[in-house]
Amino acid sequence: MTTNTPPQTPYKQLRRPTIDRMVAGVASGLGRYLNVDPTLIRVAFAVTGLLTGGLALLAYPIMWFLMPEEPPGAAAWPHPAGTAP
Repeated sequence: MTTNTPPQTPYKQLRRPTIDRMVAGVASGLGRYLNVDPTLIRVAFAVTGLLTGGLALLAYPIMWFLMPEEPPGAAAWPHPAGTAP
């Protein structure tokens, strides 16, 4: 007796994409991970930066350093390889 188990989807990975980036890809990577428009992430960075007197903007270079870059040719989440987003 065989059971057909569906193939497991890979887990989400927080990575900086090599395309669709403005500065370092932090906002684009967060947008892909959270499934939101990267522009909203950029606006949130700007607003929190203004509200905290620039203190929150320290998160950007820290995330730039800690987030790994996406390998070239990797498919954007959640689209499987070979399909258009």
